[in-house]
Amino acid sequence: MRVVLADLKGREGFVSKDTVAGGYGSRFRTFSRTTAWVHRFKSQYHYTPSVHLAYIAAILAGAGHEVVSTDEAAVDADLAIVLSSLVDYRHETEWADAMRARGAKVGFVGLTASKMPQLFADHADFIVNGEPEAAAVRLARGEPLSGICDSEPIEDLDSLPFPRWDLVAQRHGSGIRMVARPVGGGFPLMSSRSCPEFCTYCPHRILAPYRTRSVRNIVDEIEQMCRLNRRPYIIFRDPLFTESRDRVLDFCTQVRDRDLCIRFECETRLDRLDDDLLREMYGVGLRIISFGVESVSPEVLRRVGRRPTPEVHQQHIIEQCRQIGIATCGFFILGFLTDDWDSVMATIDFAKDLGPTFAQFKLLTPYPGTPLWKQVEPLIVEKDWEKFDGFTPTFDHPSLSGDQLKFLLGAAYTHFYMRPSYLANVMRIHNRLVRGWVDRLDERVAARITRWEAGLVRQVAC
Repeated sequence: MRVVLADLKGREGFVSKDTVAGGYGSRFRTFSRTTAWVHRFKSQYHYTPSVHLAYIAAILAGAGHEVVSTDEAAVDADLAIVLSSLVDYRHETEWADAMRARGAKVGFVGLTASKMPQLFADHADFIVNGEPEAAAVRLARGEPLSGICDSEPIEDLDSLPFPRWDLVAQRHGSGIRMVARPVGGGFPLMSSRSCPEFCTYCPHRILAPYRTRSVRNIVDEIEQMCRLNRRPYIIFRDPLFTESRDRVLDFCTQVRDRDLCIRFECETRLDRLDDDLLREMYGVGLRIISFGVESVSPEVLRRVGRRPTPEVHQQHIIEQCRQIGIATCGFFILGFLTDDWDSVMATIDFAKDLGPTFAQFKLLTPYPGTPLWKQVEPLIVEKDWEKFDGFTPTFDHPSLSGDQLKFLLGAAYTHFYMRPSYLANVMRIHNRLVRGWVDRLDERVAARITRWEAGLVRQVAC
């Protein structure tokens, strides 16, 4: 059987799928001068191929099937498996229709197809409900699938074959290496599935329970990568990579003992990091850490089921990363139900004071299947599912209009990235005299931005 795996390019803006927003995906469009730069940066450095499709490729190829992949063109095949997303589902279903017209059977996989099968039902021969590997095993054995096909989560993740990156479409941009991540992104690796936390707005844990792979199995996969690629850049896709300190230390020991030369990044919580752990991870290749801050207000975080991290600890870990040479990226969410204009601006100011290397700001987005969705569903005003992209207002906020939320989102990117001190941080300039001059320049730039924004504020203020 000839199988084509499709991870399609988004039509507009920069589209991320697979494990982004749990699998619903995101779409970043330019909406200001600052975000035009952010869009270009994301387009060159933030793409990662689908780890789920790479697992499916390994399962099918291991059973003797011919596997090819595409990110755009239709391909002659007996079967097409399409990675689903919420933000680009129309494109995906149109592509599926074209493949069916060529005589191929079509199936959809991913969180969106699992939770919102109605979007894909008229365009598919089958829809996989759940993590796709168990269903892929059935396909590999020659079992035909049709309709809604439940796919139970694999309990023993070590039993899965390693992803076949040679069979999955990858894209490569142009330009120079930025901080640590190479042009075109890197190889995603999942050392666990789901998430042990209980944030009400997050879709990472709504498809399957939390499970982890053994450290030996993870390092075995990395060793295979190193045989095929010189010093691979690895992007751990776990929402909480350092959940177990001992597990991470074991990982560092095994990487060092096998003399594996890698660079990697991970996402975690700052309260799951300490000075010694950072140095151990840096010593085996850690170069970027991403983490959720979300809001400056501990009370706002408690209301959405997120455990706050003490501000002093956040500042300490980021400063330690800066001294060691680890880049940091903080995630912030604007527009929580208890937010107002002042609290959002306080979060923006906190992002600047915290000083991560990068910051990503998004609007609170209720995703189907999350506890937040049940809470906010009566307030939903957006009817176009593709606009549930993380950057578009989708519900009637109690205190802020849609125009205000979009203005504040743009202001967040402008205030964070248009500071001379931001550039000084990236360039690791710590000389006191220079930093004093930079801080004074920050004040002048901030005043200019404030004057420029004044007119816009009058347009969106109630």
